[in-house]
Amino acid sequence: MATTKKQAADNGLSAEEKAAMKEALAERRKRSKGKTTPEEDLAEVLAKIAAMNDADRAVAEAVHELVLKAAPELAPRTWYGMPAYAKDGKVVCFFQDGGKFKARYNTLGFQDAAALDDGAMWATSFAITKVTPAVAKQITALVKKAVS
Repeated sequence: MATTKKQAADNGLSAEEKAAMKEALAERRKRSKGKTTPEEDLAEVLAKIAAMNDADRAVAEAVHELVLKAAPELAPRTWYGMPAYAKDGKVVCFFQDGGKFKARYNTLGFQDAAALDDGAMWATSFAITKVTPAVAKQITALVKKAVS
C-alpha cells in the first residue's frame, strides 16, 4: 500500500505534538508581524495555565510566580502553546504540563539561551510533581543561574 505525503508527514507525531506544532507556527506568525504586546503575551500564558487540570495548574501557577520573582527581566509568552519565559526574544525556560502530552509529570525545561552550562554535561529539564519549599528553592536557583 502506498504512503501518501500526509501520512509520511504525520509519521511518529501524536495528535498533541501536531497541535503543539500548529500553535508554535501561529505564535511565530503573530510575533513576526508584531501583532502581540507584552500584556497580551502574559494574558495568553495565564489563559494556558488556567486551562490546565487542577493538579498541573497548581504547579504551573507556582512555577510562573517563582520564575517572574527570580528573574523579572524574563518576558512571559507562549512557546509551542506552553507557558514560557524569554529574554531578548529567546526562550530561556518553559513549563510543560503533564496533561498536554499525557505525561505522568510536569516539566520545567530550559533552552539554549539559559546559562546552565556546567562542564561537559548538564540537565536542561526537570520533572515536577509538586512545588514544595525545597523545590521552590531549586527552581529559583535554576532560573537565576539561567539568566546570569
